[in-house]
Amino acid sequence: MKRNIPLMYAIALLQGMVFYAPVATLYRQVHGLSMFQITLIESISLVLCILLEVPWGALADQMGYKRTMVFCCCLYFVSKLVFWQADGFGWFLAERVMLSVVTAGLSGVDTSILYLSCPEGESQRVFGLYSSLQTLGLLLSAMVFSLWIKDQYELAGLLTVLSYGAAALLSFGLAEVKGQSSSRPGAFREAAGQVLKNRRMLVLLVAAGVLTETHQMVTVFLNQPQYQRCGMGSEGIGLAYIAAALLGLTGAFSHRLTRMWGEKKTAGLLFALSVLACLALALTRNAALSIAGVLTFRVGNSLFQPLQLELQNRQISGEDRATALSVGAMIMDGVGVGANLAFGAAADFSLPAAFLLGGALCGMGLLLFLLWGEQKKTDGCC
Repeated sequence: MKRNIPLMYAIALLQGMVFYAPVATLYRQVHGLSMFQITLIESISLVLCILLEVPWGALADQMGYKRTMVFCCCLYFVSKLVFWQADGFGWFLAERVMLSVVTAGLSGVDTSILYLSCPEGESQRVFGLYSSLQTLGLLLSAMVFSLWIKDQYELAGLLTVLSYGAAALLSFGLAEVKGQSSSRPGAFREAAGQVLKNRRMLVLLVAAGVLTETHQMVTVFLNQPQYQRCGMGSEGIGLAYIAAALLGLTGAFSHRLTRMWGEKKTAGLLFALSVLACLALALTRNAALSIAGVLTFRVGNSLFQPLQLELQNRQISGEDRATALSVGAMIMDGVGVGANLAFGAAADFSLPAAFLLGGALCGMGLLLFLLWGEQKKTDGCC
């Protein structure tokens, strides 16, 4: 199992190389999608993730995590092929449907492979490095986009296909950390109960879902129209994306920050920074301030994700780990569905309205996390 961690790191790096990411929204708009259609596809994707999460988790626990990882990495590669050739709502929807299958399949499986392959007490550090390598992949691909690809959107799509193909090949080299197992009566009920009966975990998942989905909307979809609103061109947008990707590497330091300040104070600060970033973006048409707002949001989310993964994994025991993590992901996706549709409607009205919505959602997440910190530990949480 020693080779699993470096292989997972390499897969994360390659799957982070989305060469069209700096213009992901503009790419879709050029190929015929409106902002509402983009967010509608995102919401459909999240609904599918919710429907597939638990069946995939149970299937992964039965067939083994390596086989699940291989299948999902290969389908991921196919989805990028479809995206590269997509034109119009139907093709982009088809790509997102495949991505939903992949996302639900990988949910809990990649982190379970890492968690079960690393020494005790090292999981948050490993999660942080794993996340940072995905970000490093984004950084490298954004540099290539800004310096070489620029307005050649189809070339960006092709290079992404090649990167995901390499990641799919590497997945075949993983060692299994969990053997195949037959379905046990009550296995799903037992695994799901670890999440659904744990009030503190439910509060944590809703808070994390709010922050994650707002981060997705601000740093992937809303930032580019905001930059254009401020008068920035493709090169400037690409450079801003590089800066955001670079700061995403701060996730590797999440465990150090938590050791210094503690889990509650660290997370509370990161939620508060996200609220301030959204408010700044809503109130400005200045390019520098807009970039600063997006970068602040990026740092906050990058530092929070490894902490959230550590808190969630710490509370799960038993052999059906992927099932329990899938139930948690299903809850977070449910939060995202409503948030996505709300963001799409708000963005079609005005960008400031969408950012104000993001600030309100992150404020709600902050309150929920403070509630998480106040609840008694007798509910089974850390």
